[in-house]
Amino acid sequence: MADDVPDHLLLRGPSMTVRTPVPGDATALYRLASDPLVTQWFSWGPYQETAEARAYLDRLPEQRALATQLDLIQVHRDLGPVGITGLSEFAFRDRRAMVGSWLGRGAWGSGANTESKALMAYLSFELLGLHRLGAYANPRNGRSVRALEKVGFVREGLLRGWHRHAGEQLDVYVYGMLRPDWEHGPLGAVPVEVEGAVPPAFLRRLQATAA
Repeated sequence: MADDVPDHLLLRGPSMTVRTPVPGDATALYRLASDPLVTQWFSWGPYQETAEARAYLDRLPEQRALATQLDLIQVHRDLGPVGITGLSEFAFRDRRAMVGSWLGRGAWGSGANTESKALMAYLSFELLGLHRLGAYANPRNGRSVRALEKVGFVREGLLRGWHRHAGEQLDVYVYGMLRPDWEHGPLGAVPVEVEGAVPPAFLRRLQATAA
């Protein structure tokens, strides 16, 4: 894939879309991530001003160009932008990455997380050809724990003091989903349409380790 491919990727399901963020998304992201309940388990936040959302968005093109992280904005058919989901911690030789997501409170309980995870699983296993998709959840964040287990992620262990937030070292559960889990699980049954293309740097890194 040539480097002149437009920097645009969109995956669409029945009611959710995940797509490459643009600068105009800053206002919506600030509104969503300025909620302390939304960010209470994160290693960042809550946002105090729109400039923080802009700074985050400004970092993403370089991350895509370097194939270090692939963050996409989650957009609900009726609610509009509702959060961020993304792939990180790539191990290209081993064909694995981690998925992380957050949603504004207005989308909690809407089914947005399940459909968004289906879109990211399709991106991971079908478009990128990964074998493993991992995820983290704080043991005290019951909503996140239930959401991951509901869609087929398997809890594999506890990482103690894994990350720091608000002056506290927080534990996380680590979860995994393998390609066969996706193919035969609920996420694999969700129909997906694709527009645009995966950033070429990711495909180059995968091809370089194909042997």
